Amino acid sequence: MFTLGLCQIADYMDRDEAMESAARYVNKAVDAGASVVSLPELWNTPMMVKHYHDNAEDESGPSCEFMSDLARQNEIYLIGGSIPEVASAKKGTIKKYYNTSYIYDPNGKRIGKHRKAHLFDIDIKDGITYKESDTFSAGDDITIVQTELGPIGVAVCFDIRFPEMFKKAADAGCKLIVLPAAFNMTTGPAHWELMIRARALDNQLYFATCSKARTVGMNEYVIWGHSTVANPYGAISAKRDQSEGLVLCDIDYDYVNQVRNEIPIGRSDL
Repeated sequence: MFTLGLCQIADYMDRDEAMESAARYVNKAVDAGASVVSLPELWNTPMMVKHYHDNAEDESGPSCEFMSDLARQNEIYLIGGSIPEVASAKKGTIKKYYNTSYIYDPNGKRIGKHRKAHLFDIDIKDGITYKESDTFSAGDDITIVQTELGPIGVAVCFDIRFPEMFKKAADAGCKLIVLPAAFNMTTGPAHWELMIRARALDNQLYFATCSKARTVGMNEYVIWGHSTVANPYGAISAKRDQSEGLVLCDIDYDYVNQVRNEIPIGRSDL
């Protein structure tokens, strides 16, 4: 058993302020016994499309250096939420930008990198219209990182709507999925908890979502918040409201094994 910490930090205009908040909540999670900690989606930039390219970094940028140091100093596995990534362009080609989650081990070594595979392109009548593909390019698959605690799956936000990704992770031995995210006030109330519980239940594993906190008045994209962990039986183990704060949850792989044995839907010999 180990403790997972989800840092639901606010939306900040300034990257240094975002770093201060991220460090504060990661430290709180570690003080509470967490050995795996996650930041939310696009934690180092305001949720405003016009800022994404301006705040984009490559793998040597200050946000990646900050996350590496944070993991090493606290001796934790850090799921680095996500940041806008600018990929190196070959001569004569256009730069590409991705919504990317970097994952670090307790030595500060990067052990994984997930580029959001499904971009948030929606147009809901009387709700929200958003086209993430105008800003970012898409990745291509679920990401699985190997840790001393076992394999952990990582995806980002809209990826949650594609269940085949998480079946692949479960088939690869994952008993925990961590999904940095930032749902909105249209799809959040309708689908957030429903999908978290469904993905956990479908795959009989812990499914954890780490959102930004809701910040009203900063921009037109208002974040739902409600970072949540669902367990392998499809029940909620821990969650937060919309405010800035920390979610802690004990992750018990023995319980995963128990549920999978009691309801053996994933057994290949049946």
